[in-house]
Amino acid sequence: MSLLSIIDECGGLENVVRILSPDTRIIVEVRDCGLLSAQLVRSSYHSALKQVTYCKDADDVELEQQLLQVGKLIAQQQLAAAQDYLVPVQCPHRPNWHISPPQGLLNDPNGFIYHQGQYHLFYQLYPYACEHKDKHWVHLASKDLVNWQWQSQSLTLTPSDWFDSHGVFSGHAVSQGDELMLFYTGNVRIDEQRDRHTTQCLATSKDGITFTKQGPVISELPPGVTPHCRDPKVIRHNDRWLMLLGAQREDEIGRLAIYQSDDLKKWTFVALCGDELGDFGYMWECPDFFTLNNQDFIVICPQGIKSAYPSHTVPHHNCILKAALDSDGKVQLCDPQPLDHGFDFYAPQSLQTVDGRRVMCAWMGLPDEANHPSVDNGWMHQLTTLRQLSYENGQLIQRPITELQSLRGEIISIPAGEGVFDLQSKAFELKVTMQWGSSLQVHQSESGYCEIRLDKESKKLYLDRSNTLIREGDTVRELSLDTSESVQLHILSDNSSLELFINNGAAVMSARIFTSENATAISRAGQVDIDACWLLHSAASPFVNSQE
Repeated sequence: MSLLSIIDECGGLENVVRILSPDTRIIVEVRDCGLLSAQLVRSSYHSALKQVTYCKDADDVELEQQLLQVGKLIAQQQLAAAQDYLVPVQCPHRPNWHISPPQGLLNDPNGFIYHQGQYHLFYQLYPYACEHKDKHWVHLASKDLVNWQWQSQSLTLTPSDWFDSHGVFSGHAVSQGDELMLFYTGNVRIDEQRDRHTTQCLATSKDGITFTKQGPVISELPPGVTPHCRDPKVIRHNDRWLMLLGAQREDEIGRLAIYQSDDLKKWTFVALCGDELGDFGYMWECPDFFTLNNQDFIVICPQGIKSAYPSHTVPHHNCILKAALDSDGKVQLCDPQPLDHGFDFYAPQSLQTVDGRRVMCAWMGLPDEANHPSVDNGWMHQLTTLRQLSYENGQLIQRPITELQSLRGEIISIPAGEGVFDLQSKAFELKVTMQWGSSLQVHQSESGYCEIRLDKESKKLYLDRSNTLIREGDTVRELSLDTSESVQLHILSDNSSLELFINNGAAVMSARIFTSENATAISRAGQVDIDACWLLHSAASPFVNSQE
């Protein structure tokens, strides 16, 4: 039986939710079993999964192309169904200049790259609810890294095909002349056990807007690895291409899987790397690779490692490591360090700008958290401020990109000394010098505040959001500082977030901070000198459709 006949027997394409193609089966998930014949229901319908199972025709040489064509038709249905959910809802927690979703749940940034005169940035979205379900990709573009616009129909990739029907998972992009290539992980769940099937997939575009899925370029798992294998990062190394994948060994230890290719289409397994770190978490996600000042670095998000601080109780972490790639494409890793010491920084991606800077963006959220106050208005999570990375005198330095200064508006003059000052806005940039034993409260009102304090005895900086509207997750982050007399902070505040760049970028702490709408005051105790303060304008809306 042909695929088209199968679809017709299942009530037509409008009745098809997804099509799966594992092993020797074709599985069709339907919306309404009432459109199936009584014989079909009796013979092969699974009522709990709402699925009909067929055996593949081994002689059907056209099946692969038929599946891709049907995937395009399902994608059209998904795009039409999502349109009402791409209208941004109003919410007092909506950021002024961070990227946030119109509705639903945002998570990982993806495909961050410069291509054909524009910066491109994608992010994962489940548009229908604040839940981690079937991931779509949203496509944004910018000429200045500050003002972003949606591209074309906004949803560039949807979970429409047999190889990604339960989620277009994370990945990166490659710019090849006029072609923009998106590498990502296709996620599929099979049978009642919801067995995970993952493949590494490719979608391509000639105009940088409309993408065509090419299907899996790596269909099998690396040897000794579980189906937790995802998030491809593709780099050029020694006149060939390498793909780095976050992976989990069969003994549930996180590792880095590496493949190589000459043409970006056919890939050969190289090695599973990272054994020199020992037991360093049960899974590594979202690898990235770049070079700063002649030092190679690899970024991963290890799950299940132990934090240096008791206040950090969640299993999800971010990490940067020094890397040494050999001529075969294998990598040695050492000196793991957190990229960000705050609550909300995960799945970072970086690009190289036109003028050669390394700029990074991350998900301002965590995988297990899905109940922030913004959920009451139908959306959740945002992306971080873009930051520039450098390697200076043997130290990683992170600073806000200079382009953000274009958002500076009114300069605020704040009187010296202790006391309360109302900025009448939660979107501001603040540079302060704090002495040990002092504290600074921001996003303050009668109902709560977020506190930054320096403990003189322990020489620790504490970021404390226990007096905010936070509903889940840790409430305190701490960071030991080797600073003799004072601490310099460069603070970027938006309606529901804070980002602290500490001592000229030697450390960073990022956090979602939910407070009442009128929580616009700041107050100081001890010696806190305000060096500069600006109110920040809103960036161009990332919800505006661009037809460029």
